[in-house]
Amino acid sequence: MKILSISATNIQHSQKNSMSLLLCNKIAEFLNCKEIQCEVIDLRDYTLHPCIGCGKCFSSKRCSADSDFNKIYNKITRSDGIFFISPHYAPIPAKLSMVLEKMEQITFLHWWKDNTYKSELYGLPAGIISHGGGSDWALKSYKAMVNDTIANALDTIQCKVVPYDEEWNTGISIPVQRVMEDSDIFPIQEYDWPMIDQKIKDYIEIFLRKI
Repeated sequence: MKILSISATNIQHSQKNSMSLLLCNKIAEFLNCKEIQCEVIDLRDYTLHPCIGCGKCFSSKRCSADSDFNKIYNKITRSDGIFFISPHYAPIPAKLSMVLEKMEQITFLHWWKDNTYKSELYGLPAGIISHGGGSDWALKSYKAMVNDTIANALDTIQCKVVPYDEEWNTGISIPVQRVMEDSDIFPIQEYDWPMIDQKIKDYIEIFLRKI
């Protein structure tokens, strides 16, 4: 079994301390304890381009102008499940939007010609974890703007989004515990890691039951 975990952040200055990347590594750690392989993809390592609607992907099912997207997409098609970890931007990071829009286009063009079409990602379990700079009060807005946005795209791509529970039907969201300010222009965020660890473990258990 092979799972992918995609860190969607665009922020360069955080480097290995990116919250998205840290959450991806947590997922990999917990899955490895179950002897399940998990590859982490950091979108900052890829140069991606927006879809221009040229239609060339209809014949190849790959983007004719974006080799880095094709590398990511090939990994996704060979996986047994995927996690998307995304911060709240406006509403989601640009590179993640580019990945989703190209996967949508590849699927939609074929479905439009044949409504019985099943994509290469048909039924692929997908977990979604969002996070931002707010505490518990902000989580529902992150769900609406991040989780639900990603889930809507994945529905078109024919993936199967894994719910956490009835309320959180498009994944989970992680709050900050405390936000502090120093001389840097960016806020310093502290997290309740024991709580986060438990929530991710719970979500992974739910996720694996879908595979």
